[in-house]
Amino acid sequence: MFETKEFLKLILDTVSEHIVVINESGDIQYINQSWRAFGNQNNGSCNLDWYSQNYLRVCELAAKDDEYAYTALKGIKSVITKQQDEFYLEYPCNSDTEPRWFMMRVVPLQIKEQRFIVISHLNITERILAEQQVQKLARIDGLTQIANRRCLDDFLLEEWNRCQRLSLPLSFAMIDLDHFKMLNDSAGHLVGDECLQQVAKLLNSFSRRTSDLCARFGGEEFALVLGNIKFDEATVLLKRFKSELAHLKISNNGANAKNILTVSIGLVTLIPTANSSPTKLIEKADSLLYEVKYSGRDGMLAVDESCTSDNQVH
Repeated sequence: MFETKEFLKLILDTVSEHIVVINESGDIQYINQSWRAFGNQNNGSCNLDWYSQNYLRVCELAAKDDEYAYTALKGIKSVITKQQDEFYLEYPCNSDTEPRWFMMRVVPLQIKEQRFIVISHLNITERILAEQQVQKLARIDGLTQIANRRCLDDFLLEEWNRCQRLSLPLSFAMIDLDHFKMLNDSAGHLVGDECLQQVAKLLNSFSRRTSDLCARFGGEEFALVLGNIKFDEATVLLKRFKSELAHLKISNNGANAKNILTVSIGLVTLIPTANSSPTKLIEKADSLLYEVKYSGRDGMLAVDESCTSDNQVH
């Protein structure tokens, strides 16, 4: 009994991996129950008669507008032609209701004089989602729940490259909480933490587009990236942020005549070029920020380098 094809078929039908076996021409020779069930549940176009299908032709049709299908097709053919001993691919396969990820494994199978290709698809969604959550947490500041410095650096570089390629303006603002040490010393670190959280929440409301990012730069400093936004628009937005912060009336006794928290801002707008870099942009905005702080705080110094004229706003 243990040597019968039916017994082996029953074993394969208990496996959760979706398994298909094809010949070297791509014709389907075998599918297990998991493969058949997945096709039925996902409106497989050929689930009524799998054995009349050519797997390679199905992949070729999908590869016309799907990069993963194109990669899978190349990988399967490389095993068929013996260019590779085996092939692996992790790919997304989302349903209408949830994200899904699978791992494809392609290996040859020799039975006497015949050579077949075994293709299995394992659902790895749980692992991928866990990895994505870890990556997300690694890019979020634990206290303020906005992007951290690592995320900021990555995003700024991506937005810099995009704006350089398309000749679009890029604005970058450095924002520092005035007299924050005084607040921490007088009211305590818990109050200071709450203050940082309030500022982060407000600032984050000003980064609503995919080309925007609000981040904690470090300590009591924040940063705002605004991709494809003109100098005038960026200055209006930052002035509005300062106004709304004032309306929050976050207490900072002794810091100024109003005894409320204020901020100093350095803003630069430019069109990225090969002669500059994101690092120099940060340094320029930081320099403007400290000019504001040295001149009395609670202000903004903004410079427009996206045009030939030297526009400045105080």
